Amino acid sequence: MPDGTLPGRMRLAHAATHPHQDHALQAKLAAWNRARLTPQAPADDWRAALDDEYSMRALEMDFIETTRKVQCKRAQAAPREALAFVTWFEGLKQHGPGQGDALFMWLAERATLDEMRWFVEQEAAGEAGFDDLVAMAQVKTPVQAKLELARNYWDEMGRGNAKGMHGPMLDALVQALRVTPRIETTLAPSLALGNTMVAFGANRRYGYHAIGALGVIELTAPTRAVKVSEALRRLKVSAKARHYFDLHAVLDVKHSEAWNREVFASIVAENPDAARWLAEGALMRLQCGADCFDAYRRHFWGGDGRTPPS
Repeated sequence: MPDGTLPGRMRLAHAATHPHQDHALQAKLAAWNRARLTPQAPADDWRAALDDEYSMRALEMDFIETTRKVQCKRAQAAPREALAFVTWFEGLKQHGPGQGDALFMWLAERATLDEMRWFVEQEAAGEAGFDDLVAMAQVKTPVQAKLELARNYWDEMGRGNAKGMHGPMLDALVQALRVTPRIETTLAPSLALGNTMVAFGANRRYGYHAIGALGVIELTAPTRAVKVSEALRRLKVSAKARHYFDLHAVLDVKHSEAWNREVFASIVAENPDAARWLAEGALMRLQCGADCFDAYRRHFWGGDGRTPPS
């Protein structure tokens, strides 16, 4: 494979299905991501391991480059001046893919406990670990952006207190609802979301994409977190178990304001060319979410997922 392209047999195996809907592809990537991000001992046959990694990285790259094409044109319209870019970026909260999805009002008002258990199971399976992703994204970033990413990471880590760490808070909800997230039972779009975020974090060629994607999570998550928290409260899930969503309904608003000012504005001011890649990452992450919401509605409501059952 001297040209560095993905072998035709591997590439065309998934050509008929959009990558976000291809469960075989996303399950394979999810299993690989789980393994490659786990600390390991050196392999005796490192050449064979390197060959395997090449094949998987080529598959990952083909997936990301395919989904990039969909957002390319819109991303090119992002302003290259710092304050104008921030204004454009903040507009994604109203006009980005998946925003204002009817799923969340339905969850807040009508979902049963079993339906919320399924929803949380899917969301937990697609969670790539925000703290680790921030740590990966900050490598070699400019000082002002790095400092804000460090502050964000420190919040994710409970400011040094294990009880305040955000990741275990989600684990507590998973345990309280007695769900078991598994790759085999997770929908392809949810796996694709996690795989996209890991691909951004693990490949420095997508360093700006990672920052854009993480920043848009901070921007848009609070609105959804409020509705999920309302659903859990209505269903009498304990305050301790639902604390993950209660916290993110409030804290991410502050994170987003600081992120936009300290990270995006400083990066675009220093490197206007980065605006396009930040925008691509944000739009790709929002599209992943939109595809998840559509799949969830189809699961809950049946048919095309456009109309909830009466």
